[in-house]
This record gives sequence, structure tokens and C-alpha cells, in this order.
Amino acid sequence: MTTGATDSPASLYGSASLAFGVLGLITAVLVSYVGIAFPVLFGALGVTFGALGLAKRLHRVRCTVGLATGALALLYFVFLLATFGG
Repeated sequence: MTTGATDSPASLYGSASLAFGVLGLITAVLVSYVGIAFPVLFGALGVTFGALGLAKRLHRVRCTVGLATGALALLYFVFLLATFGG
């Protein structure tokens, strides 16, 4: 009988969501230096991994924080478009 690792790749959804959400929020603040693509990409990935992690019920706190910060990065982008868009 072999004893393998019990972890699965799905257990990384929480960490990935948290990392992408925080990166999205940081790049949203620095949007004039990094451009608009990075906050949108990182925010969307944070929201996606957060939703997948919550669906799998793994690391709920990390997934929730990643989902919230990713959503804030995306909402900041929408706010910029509504404010300065023609």
C-alpha cells in the first residue's frame, strides 16, 4: 500500500485567490504606473479562484478575502470607466 500526499491542487484555490486579489487591489491603486490590464486580470483571477475555492469548501477565509479584494479591484476599474469614460 502506498502512502501519497492527501493534498490536491484544489487546496491551493484559497492561496491563489488571496494572492491575486491583493495583487489586483495593489495594481488598481497604482493604475497610472502599471496600466489598466493588470488590475483587471488579477482581480478577475482572484474572483474566479475565490469562487472555485468556496464551491469546494476549502480555506474559506482565504477564498473570501481573495474574492472580496478581487471584486474591489474590478469595481475600481468599473468606477474609472464610469467616471472618465466618454
